[in-house]
Parts: sequence; C-alpha cells; structure tokens
Amino acid sequence: QVQLVESGGGLVQAGGSLRLSCAASGRTLSSYVMGWFRQAPGKEREFVGTIRWSDSSTYYAESVKGRCTISRDNAKNTVYLQMNSLKPVDTAVYYCAAQWYSGSYYFTKESQYRYWGQGTQVTVAS
Repeated sequence: QVQLVESGGGLVQAGGSLRLSCAASGRTLSSYVMGWFRQAPGKEREFVGTIRWSDSSTYYAESVKGRCTISRDNAKNTVYLQMNSLKPVDTAVYYCAAQWYSGSYYFTKESQYRYWGQGTQVTVAS
C-alpha cells in the first residue's frame, strides 16, 4: 500500500506561484510513476502532469506546459508540482497519484493510477 498526502495549496493572486508537495509513505517509489491531476468545480478530473521515478522524465498537459514543473526528492519520498504564472482557470483541487510501473510510457489517465491522495485546494484570485 502507498499512502499519499498532498500539501501546499492555498489562495494566490493571478500571476503568482505555488509549490505543491505529495509525500508518499508505505513504499519506496523507485519503481513508480507519479501523476498530478486537478478537478475544478463542476468539471471532471483532468491530467496535469506526470513523472517517472526511475529517470525523472516528465510529461505535461498542454494547458500547463511551460508553467508547471514536476520534480522529486528521493530522500523524502516526495514529489512536487511547481506552478508559476497561475491563472484563475487553474483553480481546482489538486491530487497526486501513484502507480507501480517501470516502463517507458507516460500515464495520463485516472484509471492508470491505483493510489490517490486526498487533494489540496488551489484558488487563484483575479
């Protein structure tokens, strides 16, 4: 079992930045892929980005490409989502997810991830 806990959400002005954290426990994530998703009010959960733990390779949704960076800290078993130039449309609950995987594909669908955190709210004020 993998437990995931997100933190770092909050209220920020448009154009500002936030760094979300996802701390994992229960397993070392050396053979996992980690994903970030978000769900805005009244909308379906959508993919934000993903990182392969094995080589730190990343892949992003077009809507956040160039504004978001995902990174990891092996020692802390934690993955981060750095978000810059935030817009009101980025307002959502942000979730991290994990799935055991040692291949080369990027996982962009909810159904591909087994473990999920509880989410952290990000609100961007205009």
